[in-house]
Amino acid sequence: MGKKMFVLIVALMSISLIGIVAVQLFWINNAVESKKEQFKNDVQKSLASVSETIKEREEYFLEKKYEGIIKNTAIADEAQIKNFLFQEIDTATKQKFSYGGTILEESFKMPVDFLDNDTIIQKRLTIKNDFFQSKVIKGADNLFSSVDEKRYSFTKRLKSIERSEFAEIFRNINSIRPIHTRVNNKELNETIKVELAKRDIYLDFKYGVYSKDGLATKLKSGYYTVNKHKSYKYPLFINTNKDIDYELYVTFPSEKKHILSGIANILLLSLLFIIIIILTFSGSLYQLIKQKKISEIKTDFINNMTHEFKTPIATINLAIDSIKNPKIIDDKEKVLRYVQMIRDENKRMHSQVENVLRISRLEKNQLEISKETIDMHDTIDDAITHVSLLILDRKGQINTHFEAITSEISGNEFHLTNIIVNMLENALKYSEGPPKIDVYTESTNKFFVFKIKDKGIGMSKAVQKQVFNKFYREQRGNIHDVKGHGLGLAYVKEIVEKHHGTVLVESEKGEGSIFTVKLPLI
Repeated sequence: MGKKMFVLIVALMSISLIGIVAVQLFWINNAVESKKEQFKNDVQKSLASVSETIKEREEYFLEKKYEGIIKNTAIADEAQIKNFLFQEIDTATKQKFSYGGTILEESFKMPVDFLDNDTIIQKRLTIKNDFFQSKVIKGADNLFSSVDEKRYSFTKRLKSIERSEFAEIFRNINSIRPIHTRVNNKELNETIKVELAKRDIYLDFKYGVYSKDGLATKLKSGYYTVNKHKSYKYPLFINTNKDIDYELYVTFPSEKKHILSGIANILLLSLLFIIIIILTFSGSLYQLIKQKKISEIKTDFINNMTHEFKTPIATINLAIDSIKNPKIIDDKEKVLRYVQMIRDENKRMHSQVENVLRISRLEKNQLEISKETIDMHDTIDDAITHVSLLILDRKGQINTHFEAITSEISGNEFHLTNIIVNMLENALKYSEGPPKIDVYTESTNKFFVFKIKDKGIGMSKAVQKQVFNKFYREQRGNIHDVKGHGLGLAYVKEIVEKHHGTVLVESEKGEGSIFTVKLPLI
C-alpha cells in the first residue's frame, strides 16, 4: 500500500468516525433538550393548575361568605344599601381591615336602529370603594363586633343588586389581605404535589411565593431562596386590574437526574455504540499501521536476508571455482582451506535460517524448552568462549564480575547460552573500535541477575522501546551497515519470558548500553 493511499484511507476513516460520533452526540443532545422541554411544559401546566385550583377554592369560600351575609341581613334603608362598610379582624396579626363601598345606580337612554326614533333605558351599577388597615386596640374587640353587626344590617333589597358586583367587592377585599391568610403552606404544598402527580412527576421540590416587588412571603418551604435560573415560576393571584400580585417559584433539586433517567436506556445504548465505534476504529487503525509497519520491516528483512546470503553464497562459489583450478586442486593445503571456508559459510547460512525458524516456532508455541538445573556462571563462561575468537579478531576484551552468591536456576542450557551469545554479539556489532564488554552477576532472594555492559554507540529512548521487536534494526544511513536480521534480541526476550524472567535495556547515545536479565532462582 502506497503512502498516499494509506494517508487517504486513514483520513476518510477519521472523518467518518468524527461524523458518526458528532451525529450521535447531536441526537443525544436533542433527546435531552426535548426531555427538558417536556418536563418544563409539564411543570408549567401543573403550576397553572395549582394557581387555578387555589383561585377557585378562594372564590368558592368567598361566595359562601357573601351569600351568608345577604341571607342574614336585616332591613336597611336606601342609604345603607348604597353606602356600606365591611370590616374584619385578622386574629393572627391583630390587624383590622376596613373596606368602604359605594354602589352607584345609573340609568341612561340608548338609541336603537331597529325602531324609528326610539330609545331603550339601560341601568348600570358601579362600585366605588376605599380601604384602610389599622391595629386592633386592646379591649375593643366587643365594640368592633357590635359595629360590624350594625354595618351588616343590609335589607332584603340587597338581593336585587347584581351578585357579580358583590363578588368583585369581596375579591377586592381579599386581594388586600396578606397572602398567608388566603392560603397556608400545607394547602399550597399538597396542591403542588397533587398537580405534579397528575403528570407523573414525583420529585422532591422546594417552593416559595414572592410579591410582585420580589419580596419573600411566609409561604415557602424551609429556607427557600429563589434561583431564577433554576426555578419555574407562575402567577399565583391576579388582581381585578390584571396585575400580578404574587408569583410562585418551584425548584426541583433532582431535576437533572429525573430528566436523564427518562432517556437513560437510550442514552446508555448510544454511548455504548459510540464507544464500540471508537474502539473499532482505533483497533482498525492500530492494525492498519501495524500491518504497514510489519510490511515495511519484512521488506527490509528480505533485503537484509538476501544481502546476508549473497556474501556466503558468493564466497562458496569462489571457493568451489578455486578448487576446480588445476593449479590449486593438486595443492592439498589450499583445498582444505577452501573446504573449511565453504563449511564455515554454510554453517553461517544455516545459523541464520535457524534463527528465523526458531522465532517462528516460538510464536506458534511449537518450540519445546526442556528445563533442568544449570549453573548460570558456567553457562555465561560457555557463551563467552563462543565469541572469544570474534573478540580477539576485533582486539577487544570481555571482563567478568561474578558476584552472585547463588547461580543455579531451572532452565534450558542451550537456549540460555544462545541468548547470552546473541547479546554479546550485539555488543560487538555496535561497538566502534576495539570492543570493551563487562559481564556482571548478582543474586537476590528470588532472582539471579546478570548484566552485559558495553562501551558502544548506545541508543536513543525511541530505539530502546523497539529494540526487542522482531525484525527491528536501528538504521544508520545505509541499511546494511550492520549485519543481522533484527531477530537476535527478539529471540532473547522470548526465551527469557519462557523462563519467567524479564529483560530490559538502559542506554545513552554515545555512552554504551546495559542489558539486564532477571531469572528466578530455584
